Amino acid sequence: MPLDQKPVPAQPSADSGPDLAPGGEPAEETPDTAPHGGAEAWSVRQSGPWTHRDLAANGARFHIAELGSGPLVLLVHGWPEYWWAWRHQLTALAEAGYRAVALDLRGIGGSDRTPRGYDPGNLALDITGVIRSLGERRAHLVGHAAGGTLAWVAAVMRPSVIQSLTVVSAAHPRDLRRALLTDRRQAAAFEHVLGFQRPWIPERRLVADDAALVGRYLDAWAGPNRLDEEAVHAYRQAIQIPSTAHCSIEPYRWLLRSMARPDGIQFARRMKKPITAPTLHVQGAADPVLLSHTALGGGEYVAAPYRWRLMPGVGHFPHEEAPEQFTAELLDWVGRHKE
Repeated sequence: MPLDQKPVPAQPSADSGPDLAPGGEPAEETPDTAPHGGAEAWSVRQSGPWTHRDLAANGARFHIAELGSGPLVLLVHGWPEYWWAWRHQLTALAEAGYRAVALDLRGIGGSDRTPRGYDPGNLALDITGVIRSLGERRAHLVGHAAGGTLAWVAAVMRPSVIQSLTVVSAAHPRDLRRALLTDRRQAAAFEHVLGFQRPWIPERRLVADDAALVGRYLDAWAGPNRLDEEAVHAYRQAIQIPSTAHCSIEPYRWLLRSMARPDGIQFARRMKKPITAPTLHVQGAADPVLLSHTALGGGEYVAAPYRWRLMPGVGHFPHEEAPEQFTAELLDWVGRHKE
């Protein structure tokens, strides 16, 4: 059942405390606000035509922004973003007759920061659980970067729930694993992920100087059409919400640390299962994080209609760098695969 709640009011605090709760674990309940220059706290629940709600799914609370009515399109962000990444698509999808919902992943934005549960299997069950909590049997699932990886996983774990799949800037998990083990160029492009493996230091670096490092990542990873200043400011603020820096990089720690462990090997084997959802695979040709040749080939795992779209001059954020072009591709795809 949906748990409707009002937006959390901004509560400035003189003592914001550390990112982590005592014992090194994130607190389970964290207001979705961040400090901003000593003034009123900044909130992830930006105003707009959408409605903000909280839902219970898979043992946690998830924040969503929702707009429109019709077939469900669930939008899942990547790192270091949150639901705001899909502001252009929310309005376009609603105008086209869809129920557009942008989700904050576990540990990010307005969703719960739980002590554990950041492996891809559990995070994918978060996504399919949210679909059920929205009262829907199936959804068109759209995921970017880390959210795109989880979209691949959700389509394998709960195929009956996924009506169509749109994966953006994300290789199939088996292709990514292979590239990180054998491709020096892709491993170098994931240098930030290697840096995330250290304890405590990455969290501190991410929030230092008003999250300046996040701003540098966003600038370096985009193509010629940079993200607008409002978006960069929003993502820098969002990472400073207590515990977010820690929770948001936990999936990347699992990614590398699990490669030689039984759980990582078992996950890779499970991802051999063919995907039965029609799949649109979008990649920026100028993406310096997920290289095009790493993403290419995802169709090998899709036993359904598959479309590869390479966007020239676009970096890691197609949905924000070229929103009109990306949204046109998305609307065409979901329109072709309505029931």
